[in-house]
Amino acid sequence: MMGKAHLAISTGVTLSILGLNNLSISLPVVAVAAVSALLPDIDEPNSLLVSKTIPKDLIRLLKALMIGIGIFIYFAGSAFAPWNTVIAILAASIFFVPTRTFRNVIMVLAGAALILFGHSFIPWNYIIGCLLIICALVPHRGLTHTFYGVAGWTLLLFFSTHTYDQAIWIAGGVSYLLHLLADSITNHGIRPLPPFQFRLKLRLMSTGTSSGTLLENVCIGLTMVLVWFVFLRGVDLSHLIPS
Repeated sequence: MMGKAHLAISTGVTLSILGLNNLSISLPVVAVAAVSALLPDIDEPNSLLVSKTIPKDLIRLLKALMIGIGIFIYFAGSAFAPWNTVIAILAASIFFVPTRTFRNVIMVLAGAALILFGHSFIPWNYIIGCLLIICALVPHRGLTHTFYGVAGWTLLLFFSTHTYDQAIWIAGGVSYLLHLLADSITNHGIRPLPPFQFRLKLRLMSTGTSSGTLLENVCIGLTMVLVWFVFLRGVDLSHLIPS
């Protein structure tokens, strides 16, 4: 499924499950559910979560900045020749690094910076920092699209947030799992338990096709019905209608 479908379906179903079980639904819970709905695709540069967090325009700007830094080092560091030339060439050469590789480098550096210097954001700095580093190094639909990924993410949330609100780690684990279940109905499927070759692949839809888009829209519509049933059924909305 596409990113927007994952976001709508996994988040909506997760919050509905929490609501049916009378668990608290706070802003952190909603945020974790939404992020977890997209999280398995964080190792894919074109995924919704990654493209919005580190957009291509930002990457182009950073690459151009490296050329400027290289020029500055070359002229300002003339007293340290020939090392100024070497460093300037290395800095400017980053401009020619493939976008995917450059984005992964940014993710690793950002993750390390959060872990080392983000103490005022505990426990979120450790959670986000670890994810950025790990997901920058794993292949798409590899570790993040396995039951190991679900367990790892759920445990990370549990040990980091269970003293605040147990609904947070439950929302994260359920939303993540729903993403994998949605991918399992596609023609590609997932390998939930590597190194075992078993592939969970139901072949109910093919992404990028008209039939696949139709099925996504149907699933989104059913999710909205579920959300309405759990949270809005019986709620008096007449005051919202202008007289």
